[in-house]
Amino acid sequence: MSRLIGYVANRADRMRDALYQERAVLRQETAPTDASGWGIGFYHGDEVLHKKRPTRAGELVDWQNIAGDVRSDCAVLHMRQPTVGDFRAENAHPFRMRSWLFVHQGTIGRFDTMRDNLAEMIPDFLRRNIRGQTDSEYLFHTVLTLLHDAGQLDNPDVNEARALPAISAAITLVERLAAEVGSTDTGLSFILTNGRSMYALRHGAPMIYVERQGLHDPPNDYTPPPVGSTQLRYVMVASGIDEDQVSYETVPERAVAVIDRGLGVTVHPL
Repeated sequence: MSRLIGYVANRADRMRDALYQERAVLRQETAPTDASGWGIGFYHGDEVLHKKRPTRAGELVDWQNIAGDVRSDCAVLHMRQPTVGDFRAENAHPFRMRSWLFVHQGTIGRFDTMRDNLAEMIPDFLRRNIRGQTDSEYLFHTVLTLLHDAGQLDNPDVNEARALPAISAAITLVERLAAEVGSTDTGLSFILTNGRSMYALRHGAPMIYVERQGLHDPPNDYTPPPVGSTQLRYVMVASGIDEDQVSYETVPERAVAVIDRGLGVTVHPL
């Protein structure tokens, strides 16, 4: 099963330690029997960076090693088992457009029959950014289209009151086009961020989140910060994981968890 992870923190130097602390929830219980792949997108100063790599059948993904040299206070991670599009880099998550990063879990049923209709809804300047074949990348650009229409595409401090209706409208549009081609299997769970706020939509797969203060279970090689340093605080959101996790909150179906730069979490129904 594919998996999404979103991370927002008050420090850029402890993501690996936070992933270790959440390892019991985030770890793969069984190795995939087919080839898959992982990706991580993150913010480093003014740069938006990402790394992607395919994995072999039977290979477990170790999130702590993947994030071992990453310094960031905002990141999205994705484990992919393709349903639309092959393993080329252009089809791997996360997808990026300007300051935005996006990861998706789910499949838009009969996507090939609705691709052209969906593409017509996306303005040229956004459509030119589409590099791959996946339903996920088209979903991303549909969301960006509605954010553009709401005047939020290039707003670093996104207006939540305008962004949430834009996300809802994008989902409604995709669902309508899918219904028109007879698709009854549409999973649209995603995590979207511009590095300052994060939007995590549950639409299909279970999605949970946790708010933490401090490291209560650090790795063996943990180096304590200097005395007087700011205590680590973070929010971790994950999809594709059992909802029954101690201390984690559940994002309801068809709802968006919004994480702001102050690490406040609010949940809104679509």
